[in-house]
Amino acid sequence: MKTEKKHIIELYKSKITVFTLKDLAILLKEDNFNNLKARIKYFVDQGYIIRKRKGIYVKENYNKYELAIRIYTPAYISFETVLQQAGIIFQPYESIFAASYLNRRIELSDGQSIELRKLKNQILINQAGIIRKDNYFIAGPERAFLDMIYVNPEYYFDNLDLIDFAKCRKIISAYGQKTMFKRLESYAQLAKTQS
Repeated sequence: MKTEKKHIIELYKSKITVFTLKDLAILLKEDNFNNLKARIKYFVDQGYIIRKRKGIYVKENYNKYELAIRIYTPAYISFETVLQQAGIIFQPYESIFAASYLNRRIELSDGQSIELRKLKNQILINQAGIIRKDNYFIAGPERAFLDMIYVNPEYYFDNLDLIDFAKCRKIISAYGQKTMFKRLESYAQLAKTQS
């Protein structure tokens, strides 16, 4: 029991709020799968961690963005989530939107939904315009804007004045498509006419 208390303390000292089985195996220094399952069950039964879905566990006050990108990795927060926070779109969304290697909608037991949108691997792993915050990655406004026009070329943005088109031009090569340059310039011209 003394060892369990030590591991619980380590768990809560960790800045990570979302854990996979692999994370817990490393934290608990447990390489036997059956022992690991038993220890995790004990932690869940005691309320030290919460099982969110198969193989994903969280602390009570977990970071929802961290959870969103840990279910299917690699991933980062982007699209409407970032654009709405930046004031570029006005429509509020309760879902968390993230870029990933697949398209998927995930409904969690607490009612939170996560929408993953597929980007090509070369785009997904390119760090241009991506910011590391705490234990997750999030697109800056310009990267989220480019992600959006990549998946939805006709998307309507409420406030293009907040887009730094010079920054967009620096990171657009991550998309590797001539059509993306045309889309960007089309939105840049639209922003000038709206100002």
